[in-house]
Amino acid sequence: MTPMLESFLEFLRSTGIAGFFAEGGWKFLVMIAISLLMIYLAVFKGFEPYLLLPIAMGMLLVNLPGSNLFVFNEATGEYEGLLGILYYGVKYEIYPCLIFIGIGATTDFGPLIANPKSMLLGAAAQVGIFITFLGAIAFFGFTPGEAAATSVIGGADGPTAIILGTQLAPHLLGAISLAAYSYMSLVPIIQPPVMKLLTTKKERLVKMTQLRPVSKLEKLLFPIVTALLCILLVPTSAPLIGMLMLGNLIKESGVVPNLVSTVSNAMLYIVTILLGLTVGATASGDVFLTWDTIFIFVLGIVAFVVATATGVLGGKLMYLTSKGKVNPLIGGAGVSALPMSARVVQKMGQKEDPTNFLLMHAMGPNVAGQIGVAVVGGLFLLLFG
Repeated sequence: MTPMLESFLEFLRSTGIAGFFAEGGWKFLVMIAISLLMIYLAVFKGFEPYLLLPIAMGMLLVNLPGSNLFVFNEATGEYEGLLGILYYGVKYEIYPCLIFIGIGATTDFGPLIANPKSMLLGAAAQVGIFITFLGAIAFFGFTPGEAAATSVIGGADGPTAIILGTQLAPHLLGAISLAAYSYMSLVPIIQPPVMKLLTTKKERLVKMTQLRPVSKLEKLLFPIVTALLCILLVPTSAPLIGMLMLGNLIKESGVVPNLVSTVSNAMLYIVTILLGLTVGATASGDVFLTWDTIFIFVLGIVAFVVATATGVLGGKLMYLTSKGKVNPLIGGAGVSALPMSARVVQKMGQKEDPTNFLLMHAMGPNVAGQIGVAVVGGLFLLLFG
């Protein structure tokens, strides 16, 4: 072998390309293919591009052999590399909580205040989380912590899923995060068949009376009272509930417009990029492609479908008790996919009757679901953290 050829082969062995031919190298190729599929769905199909693009890019970068962007040093117990350093924002719950501030600053709790009964529909949707939790333990052999972190996917709330995954099942964080955000992006596809299956045409045609006006004082008191009640009852819900209500208090105060603009725009988008990149970086082929990952995606879709179903069934119960004044479709918006689920309800209602406007009625259960999943997440942390 000539020195030139030997040098060339040595160069090839030093490149990342050689990693694809090493033992288990095929796993990196599979994950790269998945990341490219996610980019395609985000760019050409419009599936949650603000979330999927950074997640997909983080996944792509970490599965390039030799990039060393996300490395866990077992000797020191520290994360290294660019994405490893940024990952501390996930590990210490910084990014999810900052996102909740942004969500609070963009959320109008007026529909929930105007119709407090819709809180029951948000609670009904959380039943799906507990059903999946029990199923994960009984049929898949998950530990309580793993089952809790997986079942909360049914709440369709990425930040809560990330916090539970980080604290209760860090080895499953990549799969849990990707499942949560994937199903959030598929809300317009997953929910309609479930809603239609569980309701009749007569129920879907129900027109609801206009909600009453909500005063500024009510909107101002709501985040304060909600924070007090939720955190006193479930102290471990404080990080998410506290930040959610802080964002909403900033919005409803009306005295800090620059803060509202910054929190709901610049900060929210910056943190979304950092969160997406670091979550995607946890999906390395050598740890992601396992049976547990498959189980998590199966349980995630089950949790989401069951949560939608229990919300709709709660809506049907209200339909009966109100003597036909409540459209059961709004119960399907009781998950935390804000405001996507509410929009799905609006579209389904208008499909039956173009003059039927259910959006604001659906927003009540939708924002209630946002609060509900945060409380459920806190409860799981209290029990298994």
